[in-house]
Amino acid sequence: MVKIAELKDNMRRVDVEGEIADMSETRSVNLRVGGQAKVADATLKDEETSIKLTLWDDQIDQVHVGSKVKVENGYTNSFRGEVRLNVGRYGKLQLL
Repeated sequence: MVKIAELKDNMRRVDVEGEIADMSETRSVNLRVGGQAKVADATLKDEETSIKLTLWDDQIDQVHVGSKVKVENGYTNSFRGEVRLNVGRYGKLQLL
């Protein structure tokens, strides 16, 4: 388990716990492989700091502001100059 403050760009196999502090509106995006998906940005915070967590499709409905969650086997990347946390295909989003 790592703290959000320890997350850096391009980390893999990340396990993080935190609370959903904020959520953006859900929007539809076109996928590279064709089709569409729903995506929303949540702010995940722990005692020290916060990070943007990208949520896709069913993950969006699992959480709300105030939810305590654990991301298992997630990864980080940089999008528009900001490090973000992603659950990804092989990761898991779990309500605590």
